[in-house]
Amino acid sequence: MSENLTTAWALAWIAGAQVAIAERRMELIDLDRAIGDGDHGENMDRGFKAVVAKLDAGSPDVASVLKLVAATLMSTVGGASGPLYGTAFLRASKAASENEMDANGVAAMIAAALEGVVARGKATTGEKTMVDAWTPALAAAQEVAAAGGSATEALRAAANAAQAGAEATIPMLATKGRASYLGERSIGHQDPGATSTALLLATAADAAEAQ
Repeated sequence: MSENLTTAWALAWIAGAQVAIAERRMELIDLDRAIGDGDHGENMDRGFKAVVAKLDAGSPDVASVLKLVAATLMSTVGGASGPLYGTAFLRASKAASENEMDANGVAAMIAAALEGVVARGKATTGEKTMVDAWTPALAAAQEVAAAGGSATEALRAAANAAQAGAEATIPMLATKGRASYLGERSIGHQDPGATSTALLLATAADAAEAQ
């Protein structure tokens, strides 16, 4: 297993993410039906199928892969998730300037993605959005990086923290996005965007561990 993350990792991550999203499409749809438009699973599935169709095995670096993901999601995914994830991947691509990323690079990439989501969605933690998954993911990755851990360890820690963050949205009152229209009826449901964020980070860690 390589210590650092390469272009091959990025390609494997996105291919794996497409499969995982397709497998959990109905789960994401059901979560979104409870507090949103009900289209999150369909939109994400369509978007990542379009991304995989455009993936180029000859991509020169991690940044170019992430930039392609960003552009494709922005052009094919409707609803709020297209612009949010498009911006997240675009910012991440700018942070991933090195062809091989270590744990500090992973933390920088997640930080940039989170900044993009916050800038686009104007959300903060505790509002029952994907920010509630990205924020603990960043803290976990930074902790591993500070301790001298590997890129793979940073990604797995980020994925685990994102999953816990997604589950922590269940008792929250939504105050951003369409879910906020429901008021107290939004309580008791897991946020679909936080769930797909955790799924994406889990597949990133899976791809890293398989290197």
